[in-house]
Amino acid sequence: MSATHEPVTPRDADALARLRLTGKVAIVTGGTRGIGFAAATTLARAGARVVISSRKAEHVAAAERALRADGLDVTGVVAHMGVMDDVRGLAAHTVEAYDGIDIIVNNAATNPVYGPLQQQDEAVFAKVMSVNVQGPLELCRTAHSVMQSRGGGAIVNISSVGGVSPEAGLGLYSVSKAALISLTKVMAQEWGADGIRANVVCPGLVRTRFSRVLLDDPLVATIADRQPIGRVGTPDDIAGLILFLASDASAFCTGGVYLADGGLLV
Repeated sequence: MSATHEPVTPRDADALARLRLTGKVAIVTGGTRGIGFAAATTLARAGARVVISSRKAEHVAAAERALRADGLDVTGVVAHMGVMDDVRGLAAHTVEAYDGIDIIVNNAATNPVYGPLQQQDEAVFAKVMSVNVQGPLELCRTAHSVMQSRGGGAIVNISSVGGVSPEAGLGLYSVSKAALISLTKVMAQEWGADGIRANVVCPGLVRTRFSRVLLDDPLVATIADRQPIGRVGTPDDIAGLILFLASDASAFCTGGVYLADGGLLV
């Protein structure tokens, strides 16, 4: 006698519907190029109103024009994530423009020196830590009460595989990205009761302008040959994971560390 199965019926809130961001307001730092631009595009296409930021006005203007030409509701703000007045101003501008904040994608990062620790002095340390760690913390701290008043929100911090397994030549950058992973876990613990989730994405080698110096390194260029997925990643590979973590599809996920590295660290 063959087994019988109950017919499959749609759930009240299916997974695809939970990926929609209609009515949500998102901030994407470093949103004018690479992973940030792909994330802003993806979130906006999912229905969010998006504020993108970068420290260079011409980059902000160009990205804003391109996204609006695609019919997306996007506003650009010039803000340096290493300048805390700029960071607080970014949050204030978002609330002024869109009456709230629901999603923060901390993507902006810097790595002014590619080389050994001996080449990375106090000024480099201060710059890397201010942009890669202090800025994300200050943006989320500033937005906390706004997000809480709207019933909660989602924070997606962009770290790196270097934050899990430090990479030669990227010493302080890797340290800052490890700190961002730890910071994300603290946010998840302290703000969960406020309805705010915090997760962190750790991309591997992704083809962006930021990674150009790495891709030019013959040793680094062989990384893809050692991965189960034998290619360099693209910004869109990361943007899909960001959408999941920003949306209600990941409503039970917080404090998570998500690798998107082609299997490099398997």
